[in-house]
Amino acid sequence: MTPWNPDDNKPTEIIVVDKTKGAELSRMSDNGKSHAACRWQRKSNLMRHLQTGILLAGISMYGFSQASQNKPNPQTGTVAPSSASQIAPNAASPAPAEVTSKPSAGVDNAHYIIGAEDTLQVTVWKEPSLSGTIPVRPDGMISLVLIGDLQAAGRTPMQLSEDITTKLKKYIQDPNVSVLVMGVNSQKIFLVGEVGHVGPVMMTAGMTPLQAIAAAGGLTPYANSKKIYILRGEAGKQQKIPFNYKQALKGEDTQSVVLKPGDTIVVP
Repeated sequence: MTPWNPDDNKPTEIIVVDKTKGAELSRMSDNGKSHAACRWQRKSNLMRHLQTGILLAGISMYGFSQASQNKPNPQTGTVAPSSASQIAPNAASPAPAEVTSKPSAGVDNAHYIIGAEDTLQVTVWKEPSLSGTIPVRPDGMISLVLIGDLQAAGRTPMQLSEDITTKLKKYIQDPNVSVLVMGVNSQKIFLVGEVGHVGPVMMTAGMTPLQAIAAAGGLTPYANSKKIYILRGEAGKQQKIPFNYKQALKGEDTQSVVLKPGDTIVVP
C-alpha cells in the first residue's frame, strides 16, 4: 500500500488559457507589422516620386539651356553655335567631296564646236538638280531638266551656256550657267586602206593628213602613196580631195588641206 501524503489533499491549481485573447494578440502583432510595411511602402513611393521630379527638372533645365543657345541673335539673325560645334568644328562639318572629273585638255570653250557624242558638264550655280554630265545625242541634241531638248551640236560651249541661261530665266532668277567639254568624241576622222590601224582617229586641233596617217600607224609596204585622197561630205555631197604624201614628207605640201570632223582618208 502506498503511504498517505499530506500534500495530496491540496486543491489542484487549474490554468485556463484564453484562446481568444491569444488570437487577438496575434492579430495586433500582425496589424503592427502591416502598419510598419505600409509606412515603409509610403516612404519608398515618396522617394521614387522625388527622384522622378528631380530627373524631370534636370531635363527641363537642359532643354531650356539648349533652346537659349540656339535662339537667333535679334541683331544679326544668326544662330549661335553649340558648345559641341565650338569644341570640334572639324568633326561637325564633313570634308568637301573631291572632284574627280576634269575638262578635256586642249579644248577652247570659246571656239570649240560641239559635236555628236561629245560629253558635256553643265553646271548651274546653286542648282545641283539641274547640273550634271550630259552626253550629246547622235542627233546633236541634249536633254536638260525644265528645258527639255536643246540643240548642242554646232554650238560652242560658251554659246550653249548662253542658250541654257536664256531658257532657265523662265524658272530661275539670274541663273549662272557654265558648260565644259569633258570628252571629245565627235572630232573623229577615219582611215581606210593600207595603213597600220584602220578605223577612227581622234582629231586634234590643227591636225594635218600626214599627222593623221602617222597616228594610224603609217603606211603599209603595199600602200600607193601617190593616190591617197580625202573624202568629205558637205551639204549632202561627197567631195574627193587629193593628197600628195611625198610632198608632205618633204615639207613641200602646197595644198594646205585642213581636216574636218568626219573626213575619211583613203590609202589605196
